[in-house]
Amino acid sequence: MLVIRRDLVDAMVAHARRDHPDEACGVIAGPEGSDRPERLIEMINAERSPTFYRFDSAEQLQVWRGMDAADEEPVVIYHSHTATEAYPSRTDVSYASEPNAHYVLVSTRDPETHELRSYRILDGEVTEEPVEVVESYMFAHTGGDEVPDRD
Repeated sequence: MLVIRRDLVDAMVAHARRDHPDEACGVIAGPEGSDRPERLIEMINAERSPTFYRFDSAEQLQVWRGMDAADEEPVVIYHSHTATEAYPSRTDVSYASEPNAHYVLVSTRDPETHELRSYRILDGEVTEEPVEVVESYMFAHTGGDEVPDRD
């Protein structure tokens, strides 16, 4: 299960809306070994495409070095789908290289609502997981709202 603060969800959705019609992408870093997303880092979609995303390699190296220096790791790797549901494509699965990360997809195909879903991707196998959105991690698992398919 992904437990994530509402402000981070709102920031991912805002990034996805802002970059629409191109796919948005980024990472949410958290303390090593904690599985708690803390710091959202918007990244550039090097493809500038409505159907594909790729981190810029120089930017990715800089971001990953910054996480290492801060004893952080990529807890969430996110991107948007602009015309399809929030489900990983074959390309998304083939590029999934962080076995401990939550892969979050935000669909912006509907201008009025968004769809947010989270997956674990390991060795090409995709497993959807529940998402619990909380106001604060102090209250995690004590009444946070699960994200419905649409809001």
